[in-house]
Amino acid sequence: MVKLTMIARVTDGLPLAEGLDDGREVKDVELYKQQVKALFKNLANRPNEPSRMSVETGPYVFHYIIEGRVCYLTMCDRAYPKKLAFQYLEDLKNEFERVNGPQIETAARPYAFIKFDTFIQRTKKLYQDTHTQRNIAKLNDELYEVHQIMTRNVQEVLGVGEKLDQVSEMSSRLTSESRIYADKARDLNRQALIRKWAPVAIVFGVVFLLFWVKTKIW
Repeated sequence: MVKLTMIARVTDGLPLAEGLDDGREVKDVELYKQQVKALFKNLANRPNEPSRMSVETGPYVFHYIIEGRVCYLTMCDRAYPKKLAFQYLEDLKNEFERVNGPQIETAARPYAFIKFDTFIQRTKKLYQDTHTQRNIAKLNDELYEVHQIMTRNVQEVLGVGEKLDQVSEMSSRLTSESRIYADKARDLNRQALIRKWAPVAIVFGVVFLLFWVKTKIW
């Protein structure tokens, strides 16, 4: 199945769009997203890399195509047909170029085309079930061949050891920061509740005290 989808400008690695609902069921999804960003950066620094490649990482495979200075990448299960993965990317490429072509080079902020997620989700659904008549026909399409597309390991592409350690460290830092943010959010909510209800509690306390004193006197 298709797990992640990300689109970036090759010249500088700027992320342009991604599937917003992707990766929810993927363990260590942030690690894989950081690997994707490292791949984009690697492509920006190495303009002579192949325009189509599959990169194995753990139980998944990154498939990407580069066209018009844009990289379209998806992460799939290893068992997912390579042919369908690349046809999925071709569909994304054709629509992305048609809709956003003139603005791609001038985009200055990350995820400038985040609305493209709607098309990503709609197209992804078409490719999830490999046994539909539509996808079986695509698998049998002899005019679309992927046998010559190179497959490499993520360690070969990013560099053994050091770069992978950096990606892992970055992922761990992001996880730690998200936990700190969640703790701070809980503290702020708790403080807000205290500020909201403390005056009410004080009023009730005073009323109760006056009532108690009154009963003692009488």
